Amino acid sequence: MRALILAGLFLSSSALAAPADNRWHAKARELLDHAIAFPTVAGRGQHVAYAEYLASQYKAAGFTDVRVEPYEGQKGDNTAALIVRWPAAARAKAKPILLMSHMDVVEAKPSDWSVDPFKLIEKDGYYYGRGTTDIKSGNVAVTAALLKLKAEGFKPKRDLIVFFTGDEETEMNGAKLGATEWRKKGWTDAEYGLNSDGGGGAFTSDGRSLGFGLQTAEKTYQSYDLTVRNRGGHSSRPRPDNAIYELATALKKLEAHRFAPALNETTRAYFTERAKQESGPLGEAMRRWVANPNDAAAADAIEASELEVGTTRTRCVATMLNGGHADNALPQLAQARVNCRILPGVEPKVIEAELKQLVGRNVEVTSFGTPNVPTPVSPLRADVVGAYTRSVQAMSPKAQVIPQMSTGATDGKEFRAVGIPVYGVDGSWIVSPDDERAHGRDERLPVKALDDNVDHWVRMIRSLAG
Repeated sequence: MRALILAGLFLSSSALAAPADNRWHAKARELLDHAIAFPTVAGRGQHVAYAEYLASQYKAAGFTDVRVEPYEGQKGDNTAALIVRWPAAARAKAKPILLMSHMDVVEAKPSDWSVDPFKLIEKDGYYYGRGTTDIKSGNVAVTAALLKLKAEGFKPKRDLIVFFTGDEETEMNGAKLGATEWRKKGWTDAEYGLNSDGGGGAFTSDGRSLGFGLQTAEKTYQSYDLTVRNRGGHSSRPRPDNAIYELATALKKLEAHRFAPALNETTRAYFTERAKQESGPLGEAMRRWVANPNDAAAADAIEASELEVGTTRTRCVATMLNGGHADNALPQLAQARVNCRILPGVEPKVIEAELKQLVGRNVEVTSFGTPNVPTPVSPLRADVVGAYTRSVQAMSPKAQVIPQMSTGATDGKEFRAVGIPVYGVDGSWIVSPDDERAHGRDERLPVKALDDNVDHWVRMIRSLAG
């Protein structure tokens, strides 16, 4: 999952200019070429091979503590995590920094694309291929940055731990293991994490910025099943108690329902800055809500914006539907899957109780799968915020950085759940809306954005571990 944020900074129209000749930019392109060629999709069996390839790159550069750790992914699928430790040059007082990304991607059918999705294509200033934005460009940039620092003799003052998982797009078992079993073994324990699968920037084709965000919070993912059961009967003798009608009524109630809005440290900082940029009714609503978090009407006005949907409250939406068993029989069962993205810190059982009250006693509400654990907002650490801001402004001196709450989820949530703050601080950018293609057709990334990201991660690591 890759999330970008809206903000107000200016990037020149020359942003897509050809990159300067640079050894480490060339290395990043080589890494990305190999990365895209591994179709690390659930069920294809390529995750371990890609992890082994990256491990070979670290070993060749002189890293000695390198492990490829196999584990079980979606429905028994074999996958793996890459864990690389770069020890501090001297005994360190501070705990390690975790450098996070994921190696898996969602499926891409060649028949749907104009190019081969699993072959890196460079044309018109862009790299095309599945994973160019979500998020192989992230693990490539982190890797190229570390190889560069190693070659230049950089000596970290604290341990650095690379942690790339193989199933972020599906079960996130790698992140769960990283935050529990492997952490207890000392492999992934850290003071905080820096995640390439979050943050980043965007701007329009005419040079108007859409932002650099620093991701410090994520919503909790939880699905619920709404079920109506009925004794059924012959369709020639319909009755008022019809399972499909009752379910439809419940779903219409859900469609109209709005959970209570709430601000946290991240969203307060976000809307404070966004209110300075937005004019008209939307900007006014942001200013009103920041001034008075109890102003529900202002929060509703923000939530009505397509750009801000999901940022003010928990949202639940019907995503799957099933009902009936024959066209000449009254339905005995009607069921809908409802997916909720829950505000940080809110227990899924609280949302389940609200759903039960909303739909009434004739509709069963049950959580789907293992209930997820809500995660806290990562505090806005001055060192991380400062390093990210300085690095972004090295690319664009007038760039503004705004904290961000993702409406989706990344591997970071598993570490936040056990008390390790995680910060989405990637330095790549896209041209929006043309490049907003993660999980979609003809996914692509500007060539210069990858080069900028390599340089960005070098600066971040030097700043926080140098």
